[in-house]
Order: sequence, then structure tokens, then C-alpha cells
Amino acid sequence: MNRRQGPRPSGRGDDHAEDHTWLTEVADAAGREAGIPVELLGDYLTLLADAAVTGRKPHASELDAVGLLGRRAAELGVSAGSAVQLYLCAARLLWGELPMMIRSRDSAAVRGAADAVLYVVDAAVASLAEGYTEARRQMARWEETQRREFIDDLLRGDADVGRLVERAEPFGLDMARPHQVALAAPTGALDGFEMAISDLEQAIVHRVGDRDVLVATKDGWIVVVAPADTSMSPPPHGSRPAVTDLGDFIHAELDRTARGRPWRVTVGRPYPGSYGIPRSYEEAREGLTMAVRLHLDTPVIHAEQLLIYRVLLRDQPAITDLVQAVLGHLVEARGGAEPLLTTLDAYFATGAVTTETARRLHLSVRAVTYRLDRIRSLTGYDPADPAQRFTIQAAVLGARLLGWPAHDLSLPR
Repeated sequence: MNRRQGPRPSGRGDDHAEDHTWLTEVADAAGREAGIPVELLGDYLTLLADAAVTGRKPHASELDAVGLLGRRAAELGVSAGSAVQLYLCAARLLWGELPMMIRSRDSAAVRGAADAVLYVVDAAVASLAEGYTEARRQMARWEETQRREFIDDLLRGDADVGRLVERAEPFGLDMARPHQVALAAPTGALDGFEMAISDLEQAIVHRVGDRDVLVATKDGWIVVVAPADTSMSPPPHGSRPAVTDLGDFIHAELDRTARGRPWRVTVGRPYPGSYGIPRSYEEAREGLTMAVRLHLDTPVIHAEQLLIYRVLLRDQPAITDLVQAVLGHLVEARGGAEPLLTTLDAYFATGAVTTETARRLHLSVRAVTYRLDRIRSLTGYDPADPAQRFTIQAAVLGARLLGWPAHDLSLPR
């Protein structure tokens, strides 16, 4: 039906059709019912009224305008469901308030009007949803960029402090509180890294809420920044064991949800202020490096557990000299220094128990005894002698920390 089919009937209904104040009333009622701003309707009700009266379909530019309203809804933080509800509610209310001329026609005319209105509703809601989705996609990309840049600046520790504090607020970080940083890294190939991050973040939000704790990725690691006093207390009536330590909680969740090789988690000590986070991060990062070099099999490592190794590295020329003086002649052994160094590692880790060392290395006790004798003859130090054990064990730790024998200690690092 269109305008060429004849003039509209005169009377109260026609006056009502020409008076658009009723559309404003419908819009206000729909806004109250949906609980969101009525300006998100734009000219939608006019399109519906025109479709009901004249059968006119909306132009592409009019639907594009509805798409812009969908973008606006996303920018205002209105949920997609609420925006769609507003449009459907407005259509329902408008149909109930259409001029009497529409409701007094024959059934065929009413069906035609209904079809025209439903066409507009369908096209408008589709355009609204498309605009909303595209806006959310762009906002997500922008937020991810901002998040990544914030994480980099936060962990690097050389950004403007005042600006960093402002940028931290949307992420829920109170920079005045002491924070600690935990890093989680898979010890081998891992399937579903992104899924592991998502599962961990959901678990943390479930335990402590979506404020205070920040979960991100950097250099292939999962980074968790949390206040030092964050309690990882278990949910009420939970079936899982109570885990309150941040590092233990992270490892337990990753071990439970992620497929692949086991995870290693290191936790830096808590420090106050904006510079405390990068300091804790450096400790956690250093902990991961040391754990790999020292072949530590402990799944969760706290920075204070590695203080002795930091002491060894503090005077690197001295520890280098110790390694070369005590262990240097091991390179003369058949097969090089590495097998003998591995034997010393296992020997000290098992409390100098030869049988346990053999079991751990999958060797015979006789083979381990032979290697210990070979070490004694090459170095002049007896690993079984308590008086000499500290020196050679310190040298072994230093060798692992310096990457010897793979790294030539005469070359600069």
C-alpha cells in the first residue's frame, strides 16, 4: 500500500497520524520500560509509523543511521540485549498506539501494515546489532592495545609515575598498595595457551573479583599482578583443596585446566609504590631464568628461595674464577664436563646419597661411583668430604647460573 492508492480518511485518526507527539510518548514509555536512553531510538519510530501508514521501506541511509545508534549504544556501555529490547518494546508500544485509521481498515490492510512494520523491525534491529558488534570489536581492539601498552610500561618501571597511576585506575590497581608479580611459563610445548590464560583469569575473578588483580601475557609468559594482601581463599562449599598462596593457586589452576607439559610459576616479593611492581617482576623473571639454568623441578618458586643464587651472581668475576678453578679440568673427561656436572647436581640434590643419585640418573651405583672418583681425580676436590663439599657445590651452582660448560667463561656474556 502506498500514497498513490488514495487519500487518507479524514477525522480524528488522520489528525492523530499527522501529530507526531504520540511518537514521543511511545519513545518515552519504551525508554522507561527498557531502562536506557530514548535517544538511541533516533528516527526508528518514524520509520515504523511510515511503514504502517504508507508501506514505505526504509532507505539504506536510514538503516545506516540506525547502525550508528548501535555504535552509540556500545559506547555508552548499554548491553546489546538492552538495546534490542528497547527497539522491540518500542515496536510493540507503537503498534498498540497506531492511529484509529490503521485499526479500522479491513483485515488485508492490517496484515499489510503489520508486514511492513515487521520488515522495518527486522531490518532496523539487524542494523542496530551490526553497528553495536562492530563498535564493540573496535573498542576491544583499542582496549587490548591500551592494556598491552599499560602492562609494558608498568613492568618496565620507567614511565611517568603520575600518568601511570591514572592509567592503572581503570584496571583496578591501587598503586599505593604493595604488589607482587607472579610469572607462569610452560616447561615445554603447550596446546591451548590462550585457553589457559582465559581459564586462569576466570578462576582469579571467581576468587577475588575483577578488581585489584591484573592478568596478562608478556614474552610468552602469563603475568599476574596482585596486591600483597590478596587472599586466594577458596569459594564457599568448594570441592577443591584450600590454596591461599598466589603462586600455588596459579599453578594449581593451570595444572588443572591446561593441556601439555607442566607449568613453572615464580613469584616476586611484594614491594610498595609504582616502582615496586617492576621490581617484583624482575625478581620473578630472574627466578624463571635461574630455575631453567639450575634444572629446578620445584613447580612454584618464590624469590626469597633464590636469594643465595643472587648472592653468588652479585660478584660475577669471583664466581667465574671459582668455577674455572674448581671445575675447569672436568672438560678433560671423556664426553666433556656436562655428564660429570649433572652427576654432581644429582648427588648434592639427593643429600650425597649414591644409590638415590643412581636412581635419579638411571645409572648403576657403580657408574655413579666411577664418576665421583673421576671428579675427585680431575678437580682435586672430594664431593663426599664435608669439608670440601661446600666449595664444589658452590662451584656447581655457579656453573649452572653462568651456563657453563655450554658457555665459554672467557667470553663476555
